[in-house]
Amino acid sequence: MRRTFALLAFAVTALCTNAAAPAAPSAAVVSSAPGTLPARPPASYFDNTGRDDVLAGGQKTIVIGTPKGKFRVWTKRVGNNPTIKVLLLHGGPGATHEYFEAFDSYFPGAGIEYYYYDQLGSAFSDRPTDESLWEIPRFVDEVEQVRQALHLDKDNFYLLGQSWGGILAIEYALKYPQHLKGLVISNMVDSIPAYNEYAHKVLMPAMDPKKLAQVQRMEAEHKTADPAYMALLMPMHYEQHVLRMPADQWPEPVTRSFAHLNEQVYVSMQGPSELGASGKLLNWDRSKDLKNIRVPTLVIGARYDTMDPAYMEAMARKMPDARFLLCPKGAHLAMYDDQVTYFTGLIRFLKDVDEGKALR
Repeated sequence: MRRTFALLAFAVTALCTNAAAPAAPSAAVVSSAPGTLPARPPASYFDNTGRDDVLAGGQKTIVIGTPKGKFRVWTKRVGNNPTIKVLLLHGGPGATHEYFEAFDSYFPGAGIEYYYYDQLGSAFSDRPTDESLWEIPRFVDEVEQVRQALHLDKDNFYLLGQSWGGILAIEYALKYPQHLKGLVISNMVDSIPAYNEYAHKVLMPAMDPKKLAQVQRMEAEHKTADPAYMALLMPMHYEQHVLRMPADQWPEPVTRSFAHLNEQVYVSMQGPSELGASGKLLNWDRSKDLKNIRVPTLVIGARYDTMDPAYMEAMARKMPDARFLLCPKGAHLAMYDDQVTYFTGLIRFLKDVDEGKALR
């Protein structure tokens, strides 16, 4: 997720303009796991009594404090559930809440209250340019300020982080476990060195060696903004390991989110390459600390992800109260390319924790 996604979004838009509109998915596809995804929430799900965000349709702008002054971040609530409230942490770093819009197809029907949230530097939130703000501890402090402003607590607060959001969720759970009811680590390993090793030992060797050499040469020459860079990576990387659909069929919320990505945040933390991390996150590693996360946790992996699914399964075993969900058809955005598996398992986890059921 980076500047090249702006090129990607442009390319996909162009493809879609010239292609026939894909057929809408049938109801049978969405409901292929009968009985697991409720079709209608209870009436109480729409009860806004006592809410301070009704006038704005659930939106709330939160003022946060940072070492560089005060800024505003954007959130939006959907639904009402006194015991299950999920705060969504998007990836990137520097992407947006928009690619989470698939949750609208599943969470309301299950009666789950959830919150969209653009981290500082992203989409509807303020976008300062001081790179000293792009540090993990400051982001963790931001999430805590957002939690307080949204009045979430240990009796209802679930934190879901996807990709970079998974790093942020792990860090938050290690610092503020007392505020969490549950944790979801989606499509993220607990170690950037492990992520880079998987990319170099498994993903790259599976690519066309000549095309891979071209990609690496363009990266070395700082030519990642060249459309040829994305033209090489799209079929052999993005359509294989990010979202397993032809690019001209990628859902609009995904291309919109990528087009809005803040390149400065991304490159500062992730680095310029699409095939591994090299920025401020380069040495991030919580593999030895994961055992200290004792809140109920769901780890979601996918067979074709940029992250090693076997490694993610082992992550779940490190924690005393955790469950692993594998999306066998999915990649990094398994919420799209293995959607029913993803949401059936996620909703089951939230309901099981809420009902006090064992995770293993």
